[in-house]
Amino acid sequence: MRRIALRHTKNLNIMAQRFNIRELAPKAYEKIFTLEDYLKHSELDPVHFELIKIRGSQINGCAFCIDKHTKDALDIGETPRRIFLLDAWKETGLFTDEERIILAMTEEITLIKNQGLTEATCQEAKKYFSDHYIAHIIMAIVTINAWNRIAISSRMDVK
Repeated sequence: MRRIALRHTKNLNIMAQRFNIRELAPKAYEKIFTLEDYLKHSELDPVHFELIKIRGSQINGCAFCIDKHTKDALDIGETPRRIFLLDAWKETGLFTDEERIILAMTEEITLIKNQGLTEATCQEAKKYFSDHYIAHIIMAIVTINAWNRIAISSRMDVK
């Protein structure tokens, strides 16, 4: 079998960072960061939190956030195999029932134009989580969607 060497090139017209929102709107940026920090220190399980961030970022196509949160997930003990299969979570038994409902919520809320969080998914979530925990899941999904929009709009590049 012949191996083909691929060179990674960067199209500077497409990938050059447009602006740094952290510098241009520091108070607004800090408010989102404060929400992120609140969630990080909430009762939300760290694995659940990272699965939400990675899956939401996959759906939105945010390379910067996918890169960051897969590294963060690995740092807390998530396995590469589960990360590799996250985009196809419905097709594997590697995720717990709790994780599967969180991933369903992430998809429905991220793709809100389709129908948003369905009643069926919400009721299923209530089988596993308290309303308080569900509120944290929703806020985590909202937060990663905000970060994705910031990163994509300002063209934050993977370093």
